[in-house]
Amino acid sequence: MLRLWLVATLIATAAPAFAADHVKVGTTRLIGYVSVPVAIAEGYFQAEGIDVEQVFFDSAQPIAVAAASGGVDFGIAGPSAGFYNLAAQGQVKLIGASGGDSKGFHALEFLASNKAWAAGLKTPHDLPGHTVAITQLGTALHNVIGILAERDGFPMSAVEVKPLQSNNVVISALIGGTVDASVAPNGPILNLVDKGQIKFLGWTSEYAPLKAGVMLLGAKRTLDESGDVVKRFLIAYRKASHDIHDAFTGPGEVRQDGANAPAIIKFISDFTGQPPGQIEAGAPYVQPDARIDIAGYAKQIDWLRSQGLLKDNIRIEDLIDKRYALTTGGR
Repeated sequence: MLRLWLVATLIATAAPAFAADHVKVGTTRLIGYVSVPVAIAEGYFQAEGIDVEQVFFDSAQPIAVAAASGGVDFGIAGPSAGFYNLAAQGQVKLIGASGGDSKGFHALEFLASNKAWAAGLKTPHDLPGHTVAITQLGTALHNVIGILAERDGFPMSAVEVKPLQSNNVVISALIGGTVDASVAPNGPILNLVDKGQIKFLGWTSEYAPLKAGVMLLGAKRTLDESGDVVKRFLIAYRKASHDIHDAFTGPGEVRQDGANAPAIIKFISDFTGQPPGQIEAGAPYVQPDARIDIAGYAKQIDWLRSQGLLKDNIRIEDLIDKRYALTTGGR
């Protein structure tokens, strides 16, 4: 028996250390993109034997391109025509979502330059007749302008939409007064508002709520060849999503901070570099199970098609990898 024990001990000692599965996640340092950094901070990925490397981008569409090309295994990005077109070709699929706008939560905002503000641009209702900067056409930022136009009854041609390719360029144009307004993700922009460099017009959740929320994308090769890794990744991702949801959401899915809100605010502040007070003011709505709102994305696809940015045969149901995703709100 002693000999057997010694042999077993030697084998165990000589065995190589367990190597975690390494994955790359394309993302942006925005408040709404926080399930992955929270899961890292809480050790959820480590518990699933996954080592996550975050790869940072400055807007949504390049993240979808990186996932489609295999440059990253997963992507956290706002919905875009670029993603829908790539997914329709089978290069990338939707496997989860963080959630869209909900009462009391603030993911995107309307902003104005000081010059346009002084000339009378005071609310989002005043946007007709002005230039509005966004990152790219076909993104959620573009869609929000369309939702406002439909609600207020003005044609899209009443505003001049300027795609400037990155959030940094958009903000520079806004500060410089070369554009009148913008739709931008909640982020360091609030610092610029506090400093008086730009003006805050309103949260999109109050003027043009968007139900197609932040997407969790998977690269085709990863989804097809590393199914076990994908499932374990989603376990960790959903645990973090539950934590964030419970930190900021009460009955009826409205804003109500829970006991773990301070801890989650700190995680988000560390990830984004924003002060905790701004995180608290702009806390994201996160769907606890990362469920995909079929109806919300279908409505966005219809609008993008009306703008000539998508083909007629693209359907959200065909862009979801049903081996992994949870859905709600079918049509």
